[in-house]
Amino acid sequence: MRLVRWDPFGTDEFFNRALPGLLGRWPRSMDGEPLEWTPSADISETDKEYLIRAELPAVRKEDVKVTVDQGMITIEGERKQQKEDRNEKFHRVESVYGSFTRSFALPENVNTDAIRCESRDGVLIVHLPKTQPSGQKVKQIKVE
Repeated sequence: MRLVRWDPFGTDEFFNRALPGLLGRWPRSMDGEPLEWTPSADISETDKEYLIRAELPAVRKEDVKVTVDQGMITIEGERKQQKEDRNEKFHRVESVYGSFTRSFALPENVNTDAIRCESRDGVLIVHLPKTQPSGQKVKQIKVE
């Protein structure tokens, strides 16, 4: 006979089952419908540009729209659920489908007329070129 430690609140089993779901899965509503999802994004900078890399697996580039308005850049789109094959039975579905929107404030030194996007291997890369400095140097003013 195997002895099992009694846990009146079931915390070990709860954390073993819940935490991977909470940390590594998208939340779902109580009726099983997916909640609004937000793709993860990385923002980096080089000497010449800022880069936004948004993870958009299974999203067609035709289903993504990038807009710039009043100092904000917005990435929006939709991941559409594929039509089910009647011969295929799903045992578990962890993918999230539906519309998404991400907005980011732009730094003042972005050339909005030269922004470009590319989609590669499920990642949308937004190139935000920097404007050239105006050439003004820091000038110290004497205090009298």
